[in-house]
Formats: sequence, C-alpha cells, structure tokens
Amino acid sequence: MQFGYSQPKLSSKSTISILTVGTADELYAKFGHSAIRVKDPNLGIDVVYNYGHFDFNTPNFYYKFTCGKLLYELSRGSFSRFMYSYEVENRWVKEQKLNLTTEEKNSFLAFLENNYKPDNRYYKYDFLFDNCSTRIPEALKTVLGDKLTFDYSHLTKKYTFRELLHQNLEVNSWSNFGIDLALGSIIDREATPWEHLFLPIYVYKQLPHTKVNGKDIITSDKTLLDVTPKKTQNNFFLSPIYILSLFLIVVAYITYKDYKNHTRSKWLDFILLFVTGIAGLLIVFLWLGTDHKATANNFNFLWTFPLNIVLAFFILKDNLPKWATTYLYALIGFLVLAMLIWIFKVQDFSILILPIVILLAIRYSFLIYKQRSARVH
Repeated sequence: MQFGYSQPKLSSKSTISILTVGTADELYAKFGHSAIRVKDPNLGIDVVYNYGHFDFNTPNFYYKFTCGKLLYELSRGSFSRFMYSYEVENRWVKEQKLNLTTEEKNSFLAFLENNYKPDNRYYKYDFLFDNCSTRIPEALKTVLGDKLTFDYSHLTKKYTFRELLHQNLEVNSWSNFGIDLALGSIIDREATPWEHLFLPIYVYKQLPHTKVNGKDIITSDKTLLDVTPKKTQNNFFLSPIYILSLFLIVVAYITYKDYKNHTRSKWLDFILLFVTGIAGLLIVFLWLGTDHKATANNFNFLWTFPLNIVLAFFILKDNLPKWATTYLYALIGFLVLAMLIWIFKVQDFSILILPIVILLAIRYSFLIYKQRSARVH
C-alpha cells in the first residue's frame, strides 16, 4: 500500500500491534518471526512493517550472506498478504495490541515511515544483535523513551546465547550440528535480559511485563492464526548421531584390519584429513574473514584443523615425511585441548562431535604407530 507523498494522520480508532509468528521446520524459520502491524479503519490502512526482508536477487548474494555483509531491509506490505504467507507455511500468528495514545501512534508511524525511506530501510543483519526481533523493542525505546519500562523479573533463568538457540533445535539434527560447528565461544556467555530479545518468542513474552506511562503496554493478546503442527517423521537412519556413529564403527574396523594386515588405507586417511582440513578452513574463515560476530573465537578449529588439508596430499604417498609424526602428535594434543575447552566451558561443543573426535583419535594413533614401525624397520 502506498501512502503517497505525505504520512497519513492516524485516527483515534487506529491500532498498532506486534505480530509474532511461530516456528517451522526449515532452518530460516526455526526461530520464529516478528513484525509490526498498523491499522486504521477510518483511513483504510492495514499494513505490516517487516524488518526481516532480504532480496535473493542481490548481486553476489551467497558471498555476502557468508561474509555477514548481506543487507536486510524494512519492507511494508498488506496485512492480508502477510497472513496468507504464514497460512501457507502452516505457522501460527499472534497479535499483541499496544496501549498507545493517538499521538504516540503517530510518532511510531513516523518512526517506521522514516525507517522505510530508501536511504534508511537497509541494515546489516546480525542474527544475535540486530534482527527482525531486536528491532521491535529498539523501536519502542526510540519512540517512547523514558515512558517505557521493562520488567525482567519473569525471567527466572537466564541462558547463554547457545542455550537460547538450542531451545528451537533438536539435539540430534544436522541443523543443530551445523550451528554449533559454525558459531564460536562468544555465544557461550550468558545473555542479558535485553539480549534474550533477539528471539521473537522472548519479545512476545516480554511485552506483558512492559509498561508505558506506568500502564501495561499490551491491551489485548489474541491468536490470529492457529494451526495444527504437522508431525514430521524424522528418519533416525539419516540423523547425525546414527551416521557419525556408523562412520566411527567403519573407521575403527578398517583401522583394525590395517593393523592386522600391516597395511594402511590411504584413501581413508586422505578423506579424513581433507574433510577436516576444509571444515577447519571454513571455521577460521567465518571467524577471521567475515563480519559475523557470532562466529568469532571458534575453537572447533582444534579438532577440524585447517592444515590437515596439506597433510592430506602427503598421506597418499607410501612413505610420509619425517615431520608427519610430530604433526600427528600435535593433532592428538589438539583433540585433548578441545575436550578440555569443552569440559571447562570455554566453549560448548555439540555432543554430536564425539564420534568424530573418537574416530580421529583412533586413526591418528594408528598413523603414529605406522610411522614409528616404519622407522624401526
């Protein structure tokens, strides 16, 4: 809907409300969504302001997304279209109407319209600190100032950022494994009550404990779209714990056969070193080469380790260089160090890495044995 060249003046019949959208199975939808609805029956206005919009047609989209340089924007669209999209996605929608004076509503609309200007609507998205959810309490603070007060006493337990993310993820899932692999120790500190609001559900739960002008900011809370969640049939045989445990058994068996037959499966060693090296390079790149704050200080690089990609090509030879033994001892040391970092809660790793760490320890130990045996003979 277009407002023309001037912002309309909202009437006393107008309402401004916060919309909260439920989660879905797709990774981008696992954490819910928030938006702002402005409605005025006198003016025929019913629009939604959405800070979670981005354009797939952005040049170098995937590169910018990976590097944390992708710009999100504030969009403005019809309420009916907003609702239809989530009806299609089978996600619930709840609405909390705000207890604002007509003057405050117009100030809020002016704020949104100013944000919607082409020069202002784009912002560099940050999943933890600047997203569609954090923008809503920030907007309320900007518009209402000292008239707004937050009461956090309902938060009987405060969580780390990682624990907050885990609330929306199944432990035995590839999405959980990937997120824990990519995000660093920076997300293992306890989030402040304000920082909990990066998740839409926490904004939804906070608003009933928020006051404006000493009165509850919420006048009504109702469900606009109630859905019956679809039961997803998770195939255990495709789950990470099954596949990684199976891989551990296969590696242990091949290593045992190699030991008994005095051989070495070079193809297996190449795969292990090449894959962990690539993973390590990606982790270091996300840490040092991008604008993502949440990927910093990621000690997953200790058990993946980027330089493994170098040894991967030496490992294809019958005789390894002399430095390989020292390097393999260092790799085992890094595995131990990673476990200590986990135990002492410097960084919380995914429980799903245990089969990988065990199989790497088995194979590295075997390679050291082979190297030492070759020297003796």
